[in-house]
Amino acid sequence: MTTLDRLEQTIIARRAADPESSYVAKLRVKGRCKMAQKLGEEAVETVIAALGDDKAALTGEAADLLFHLTVLLADCGVPLADVYAELDRREGVSGLAEKAARQPG
Repeated sequence: MTTLDRLEQTIIARRAADPESSYVAKLRVKGRCKMAQKLGEEAVETVIAALGDDKAALTGEAADLLFHLTVLLADCGVPLADVYAELDRREGVSGLAEKAARQPG
């Protein structure tokens, strides 16, 4: 089991916890829009850290980004296994070809 898999299990378990004692539960109570907002904030902070050339800051922000993505995926009922399967499906396919295949027309 990977670190992300363990994180996903913890997030799922904490969704039903008391919002006063669990950040995940507090986010769940605030709703999906708040979860998406937090994910966006973490994405911006990750970009800023990457541009700042500080590996420790980037590592921390990337962890925050993965955490908030996992929270949002759990709320949407999308298991990490589905994300892994999609990544596996794309493996060995040129990123440009894969993106072109998703374009309409």
